[in-house]
Amino acid sequence: MPNIENLCVNTIRTLTADAIQKAKSGHPGMAIGSAPLGYALFNKMRINPKNPDWQGRDRFVLSAGHASMLLYSLLHMNGYDLSLEDIKNFRQLDSRTPGHPEIEMTPGVDASTGPLGQGFAMAVGMAMAQAHEAAIFNRDGFPVADNYTYVLMGDGCMMEGAASEAASLAGALRLNKLIAIYDSNRITIEGNTDITFTEDVKKRFEAYGFGVFDVADGEDIQAISRAIDDAKADTERPSLIIVHTHIAHGTQKADTPSAHGEPLGDECIAQMKKDMGWEYDPFTVPSEVYAHYEKMQEVRTAQNDAYDSMMKEYEKAYPELYARLMAWHEGVSEAQIEKMYALFDNVPDAPKATRAISGDILNKLYNECGIDNLFGGSADLGPSNKTIIKPAEFFACGAYDKQNIHFGVRELAMAAACNGIMLYGGMYAYCATFMVFADYLKPALRLSALMGLPVMYVLTHDSFCVGEDGPTHHPIEQLASLRATPNVAVFRPADYKETVAAYISAVTSDKPTVIALSRQNLPQYDCTGRDALCGAYIVRDTEKTPDGIIIATGSELEISLEAANMLSEQGVNVRVVSMPCMEIFEEQSDEYREAVLPHAVKVRVAVEAGSSMPWYKYVGKCGTMVTIDHFGVSAPAKVLAPEFGFTANEVVNAYMEAAKHH
Repeated sequence: MPNIENLCVNTIRTLTADAIQKAKSGHPGMAIGSAPLGYALFNKMRINPKNPDWQGRDRFVLSAGHASMLLYSLLHMNGYDLSLEDIKNFRQLDSRTPGHPEIEMTPGVDASTGPLGQGFAMAVGMAMAQAHEAAIFNRDGFPVADNYTYVLMGDGCMMEGAASEAASLAGALRLNKLIAIYDSNRITIEGNTDITFTEDVKKRFEAYGFGVFDVADGEDIQAISRAIDDAKADTERPSLIIVHTHIAHGTQKADTPSAHGEPLGDECIAQMKKDMGWEYDPFTVPSEVYAHYEKMQEVRTAQNDAYDSMMKEYEKAYPELYARLMAWHEGVSEAQIEKMYALFDNVPDAPKATRAISGDILNKLYNECGIDNLFGGSADLGPSNKTIIKPAEFFACGAYDKQNIHFGVRELAMAAACNGIMLYGGMYAYCATFMVFADYLKPALRLSALMGLPVMYVLTHDSFCVGEDGPTHHPIEQLASLRATPNVAVFRPADYKETVAAYISAVTSDKPTVIALSRQNLPQYDCTGRDALCGAYIVRDTEKTPDGIIIATGSELEISLEAANMLSEQGVNVRVVSMPCMEIFEEQSDEYREAVLPHAVKVRVAVEAGSSMPWYKYVGKCGTMVTIDHFGVSAPAKVLAPEFGFTANEVVNAYMEAAKHH
């Protein structure tokens, strides 16, 4: 390779080795082996390190997040606001170079990655968002959304099911602006990949509908660059570039499992530097490398400026489209929020399942409240979980402007793709499935929470009242699991007004929201209302200080109110609190929480058709729960409710038992 290319690649390799050795932890092997690949790719990308978040840029996702030092080295060398001191602090407390890339911590990082395969699935979501925005806003001579999404994968990403689900979806959608690069070094922690991973990846991705390109020598920068050009020239399909590399290339630990996840060691690093003729001190970037990238910055600034100039002309030529695009990227407006609050006044007359109510509200958000950047769908359950927005047209090749997505039976890829859609910017992503299948999407929901992405998770059939489908379809522990995830708001509304509150909260939030919805019809209440936005509130009170409190969510509010009336007839003063969202209730002031749940009132009963685990903090030592801590059985819902103790009488009995022990 030419001298400057050789110098840049060796700089990546030495920075990687030095940083990981200083930290005494990290993954040097892939970062060193894929250094030529990373160098070639960043040279091809449309980016601007001086303006890292400009909307016209190409996106890059390091799906193999353990190779973070490859990315950090490239970001520093390319001129992003990441210093050598930051690299020296790799993996340290408050460092801008954490063990795996994290958004908003490091400029130039487009996605938080680490759980293998999910980065690829997020890249699929980014490519979907680009296709959607392009179809709506691009005009001749005005490529508003014209970027590529690149993603670097490793052998582990290829093995994880998330990548398989996402690749199948990307191929079906023919996302030609998606270019995946597979660093095939054939090594995992336990040994050669042949011990568990023997399929023909080329044929596999061709079967998915990808164009596949092969680079035999991972050291050949020109061959890698040509493969990227060939992938960009394929305008019909997403692309996979397989680059055959050697883990920890050029070191004594090349092609060994130990190179994957542990420092190389001082002796190995010294020998590597000697062999490559590296005569600089540790953590050195030669001046020629900086000069090389400073020259490249001139081109990048010009690309950014040209895009900005084009957008100014676009505003003149298409002022309404421009205004709509800006509104998409500015978030929900005050006028839209006002229209959402008006939905509180449109309460249905008859009992209705909250899944059906949710569908009505979702359509009103899109068609009446002006939130036309909703972009999402269901895991092949749209007609059942009521998440199809009218007009009922679907995002597909040749119809990228449509707002509904067929995700197929792919919960994990669906949720990860929604993360990618949100990361791309300009859209509100939502996805849906039955609540029991939340376990299939939980890893991606966790990343939504970690990144602070307000993805809306619409999870229907929220209790054993699913009925005849039986225990495999009865969610029991799912609510507890979702509530245990930090930075997630879990709403379980009881009626129409609380469902409106859930959606208002979701679209104005800075974190993901789970909306848990009933299959069965539920009554509409006069006592519910906007205070649901506080997470918990009083829906039935007493003239005197209450003797006790019943706390309920969702479908169990009905039997809780009935029980309170029955207790009242016995002279017991009972307050009923609806708690649709524990997490938002915990964000309220101490005064508000005390007003709703006074510490002095010790007799408490929590009522919810789910696990008891989340409720101990609210009922205390003197309280009790009407919950379910066992799997269900197959039978009609009306049979299961009394069978499992979910009746007003059972709530009364539980209350009296709690009062007896107070």
